[in-house]
Amino acid sequence: MHDSYQSPLSWRYGSDEMRHVWSENHKRGLWRQFWVALAEAQQTAGLVRADQVADLRAHMNDIDLERAHEIEAAIHHDLMAEIRTYAEQCPVGGGIIHLGATSMDIEDNADVLRIREGLDLLLTRLQSLLLTLAERMEQQADHVCMAFTHLQPAEPTTVGYRLAGYGQDLLADFQNLQAIRANLRGKGLKGAVGTSASYGQLLEGTDISARQLEEQVMTALQLDAFPVANQTAPRRQEWELVNGLAGLGMVIYRFAFDLRLLQSPVFGEWSEPFGQQQVGSSAMPFKRNPINAENLDSLARYLAALPRVAWDNAAHHLLERTLDDSANRRLVLPEAFLITDELLMRSARILKGLKIDDAAIRRNLNTYGVFAATERVLMEAARAGGDRQELHEIIREHSLNAWATLYNGPANPLAETLSADERLIALLTPERIRELLHADTYVGDAPERTRALADSIRAAVSQGV
Repeated sequence: MHDSYQSPLSWRYGSDEMRHVWSENHKRGLWRQFWVALAEAQQTAGLVRADQVADLRAHMNDIDLERAHEIEAAIHHDLMAEIRTYAEQCPVGGGIIHLGATSMDIEDNADVLRIREGLDLLLTRLQSLLLTLAERMEQQADHVCMAFTHLQPAEPTTVGYRLAGYGQDLLADFQNLQAIRANLRGKGLKGAVGTSASYGQLLEGTDISARQLEEQVMTALQLDAFPVANQTAPRRQEWELVNGLAGLGMVIYRFAFDLRLLQSPVFGEWSEPFGQQQVGSSAMPFKRNPINAENLDSLARYLAALPRVAWDNAAHHLLERTLDDSANRRLVLPEAFLITDELLMRSARILKGLKIDDAAIRRNLNTYGVFAATERVLMEAARAGGDRQELHEIIREHSLNAWATLYNGPANPLAETLSADERLIALLTPERIRELLHADTYVGDAPERTRALADSIRAAVSQGV
């Protein structure tokens, strides 16, 4: 329905699976799952009856958003509206829902469950992306191309080694998000200010302590609890999470930006997939714009801004809590996950269909590689007895003249002029100079490092989430 505002994340970006994780129905289902776990634990303490718990469990999945919103319109409290909706459905057990709890006992634990589900989905996507990247790295490990520093031709590298730079960072992000997921903790059952006083009062005279009740409920949810929390769980955890997602977005942003540069006809070496019926421009029919890479950079730029909001939520968690984080968390958490979801899916499509233009790579290597290879001439001529400083100046003069020639259109004359310079010929034969100026083999151990990283990526991914 598009007759009122819809976030692009509700239909344009992200997956249906991730939208389900952050849906209102799923959130309320997790709230009810918590209330059932709490009631079951309270039954073991003798506080509630088995038939009351059974009634709650029987209606746990009967989410009625229309009725809950109707109640919320009157009482202005979404969680209490859900409690009353649930209680109306449970004539036997309705009166025991939320016994001893405060809102954030339910909401914060449910949010961590959603975060965990979202991370599992993202880690699975990142695993797949890493494996695709490792495959492309190996395929291109020996494919020599020009490297550019300061956006100027530098020395040769390989396409695989350039891809390995992204792979190394993405592997670090994978391991970081794995660690964040492994260390996720919920608030637990700690009541209004985190002291568990309400639970202690409720359990007075039983054989179960407030801490034991908390452990039983959190075990049922398969979630660890912070040992210390106030009314909410520490918001630092969410800052670390969103920062981790933004870090992943940073690497994807860099890959996409490099792709945009390399797709420019000035380079012409890489290009993203372009469909047969795809339109590049409404005004210029010939255009093949890198729209997917631009989309990645656009979304990643927005994602990069979200850690600041999460930082403020943690830093401004005044005394035992304030409510000024509540509204923005409804935006920040789902948006961070859905944007990251889209970044991973779109990156995977680009990488699988990435076009590598060997002719353009060869053209740039032939044009600029000879400049880089002058370093080999410098080193070998110095080893033959030449003065390093004088040799540097000779090569510099020839190189500047060659650049001037290139700007006017003719082919690069540097190999010919260097191999004809009497000062260099006195140290090296013209044939040896021309041989040294072939840049194709001047890539050091880049291919070996590329393959080694591909193996490391596969080993890390094989361990699973």
